[in-house]
Amino acid sequence: MGGRPAFVIAGGGTAGHTVPAIAIARALVTSGVAPTSIRFVGGQRGSEGRLVPEAGFGITLLPGRGIERRLSAANFGAAAGLVMALARALILMGRWRPRAVISVGGYAGFAAAVAAVVWRRPLVLAEQNAVPGASNKVVARWAKACATSFSSTPLPRAALTGNPVRAEVLAVDRSDVARRAARAALGLPEGRVVIGVSGGSLGARRVNDAVRGMARAWAVRDDIAIYHAVGRRDWPGFEAPELLGLYYRAVEYEERIDLVLAAADLWIGRAGGSTCAELMVCGIPGVLVPLPGAPGDHQTANARAMEAAGAAVWIKDGDCTVDRLAEVVGGLVGDEGRRAAMSEAGIKAGRRDAAERVAALVLEHARA
Repeated sequence: MGGRPAFVIAGGGTAGHTVPAIAIARALVTSGVAPTSIRFVGGQRGSEGRLVPEAGFGITLLPGRGIERRLSAANFGAAAGLVMALARALILMGRWRPRAVISVGGYAGFAAAVAAVVWRRPLVLAEQNAVPGASNKVVARWAKACATSFSSTPLPRAALTGNPVRAEVLAVDRSDVARRAARAALGLPEGRVVIGVSGGSLGARRVNDAVRGMARAWAVRDDIAIYHAVGRRDWPGFEAPELLGLYYRAVEYEERIDLVLAAADLWIGRAGGSTCAELMVCGIPGVLVPLPGAPGDHQTANARAMEAAGAAVWIKDGDCTVDRLAEVVGGLVGDEGRRAAMSEAGIKAGRRDAAERVAALVLEHARA
């Protein structure tokens, strides 16, 4: 497990937690912290077990899994796993005594945060959404600072830093030359409004069905190109429509999402914290369909914040029919001035230096 880390970054479960955590770690390294002085603590079932080592950092995985937000028999086992995770985190934190602990949420983040409080280690929270997750909400009262992505996030000692995004996204070039190159790399035709679609790595059934139906309704249009990342869960059995003038390409998953971000004039997708942050820093107008039942309905809060900033419009999941989506998207396709205004608003609201801001906050409290 290496030596005693100076900084512990805890949490994960989904890429929406893990990707910002890795961005924070890289910003700490840029600030002069040795990579070997940073240790991640995550869950055995989360994406962090794969993503963190790929990024070049060490990780310790805690047992158990998250507790479901409803009554279920599985929660008895989850509660026992959380107790084991807490015990393990207490042992690790007592052994390591890091200069600071950063929690990005999730049950592993909760366990590490509680251990940090017990061992009186400075705790900084990083919250990706407009509505804080259960983990961060519980431990926030003991945190030295809470780095938030939206000004409306109700956490104590909040510092508006923005949500850290991947280096590949920060490197997206949306100049005319670069956009033409991205479209060529994706096989997209020139001279069309390009719509990128993604509901996440697994997919979003409501969005996928509505987009496919919209493509069928626009079968003869020769002014639009749709690049649709369907998602691994929804891909089996997904049938792309046969069209005449409209260019429509469906893929299971797009590894080079940076190319799609460079090429797109408009985006359709869910309203997770990372999606919102990436659209803003790239200046891509969004048509957001918040995931129903998301904890604390945080995706709706994210979408509302994006709309208030002028960077997106949103549709309730239950209202995301073919006709409604075509009405909203069609209006934006035909209004280049509005798209340009939304793009400008997104860039203004986005924070490209979010990871550096969080790292500076961590270093400030580590010194204190």
